[in-house]
Amino acid sequence: MHHGPFVIVIVDDHELFAEGLELLLRRDWGEQFVIGGRTTFVEEAADLVGSCNADLAIVDLSMPPLGGVAAIRHIKARHPATRILALSGTDDHQLAEDALRAGADGFLSKTVRPEALVGPLQTIAAGLKVLDPGLLDRLLSSTRKPASSLADSLTPADLKLWTLLSTGMETVDIAARMVVSERTAKRMVASLLHRLGVNNRIAAAALAGRSGLLEDLAEG
Repeated sequence: MHHGPFVIVIVDDHELFAEGLELLLRRDWGEQFVIGGRTTFVEEAADLVGSCNADLAIVDLSMPPLGGVAAIRHIKARHPATRILALSGTDDHQLAEDALRAGADGFLSKTVRPEALVGPLQTIAAGLKVLDPGLLDRLLSSTRKPASSLADSLTPADLKLWTLLSTGMETVDIAARMVVSERTAKRMVASLLHRLGVNNRIAAAALAGRSGLLEDLAEG
């Protein structure tokens, strides 16, 4: 169980924002959070987290020259238990996605006032993820979109094969359903996985679920 206030470090080159946040936390939330330190340099982020044994790091993504994603990677590599809230002043969703892949536990756009960060910090400290609503919408819609354009490039036979695969059918049964030899079925499955950009059947099934392929079949 965590005792005492959570130690936070701020990795951000906007002095005003960092200062404002530090003042706010100290004034109103001092029993919950303490600022262990601040740095404006990506290279110092992981050292700073280590030296003050930080529970949470707030990282601005748009820091030159390495960028905040690099800072997140460094911190998570050396201090995996430290939770990270990524902030971005731009609406660059790719950057946000990169930050989450690098290990950020949350992403918010920087338009929020410092006081609006207290809730998300508490949430992340409790082990949950926090996402900007705009980013969440985009992530949800983009996971479905590529698959539909992917589906357009697949033949009806491909789609049938993908569906059979996704139901967990064995190769011998797939061969029977597709009326081909087992060897051909194996080759077709390998080729389909390659085109879907996945390396096993479970991943292919997950992709089918995400792209709505199985729902379309259920309806049709």
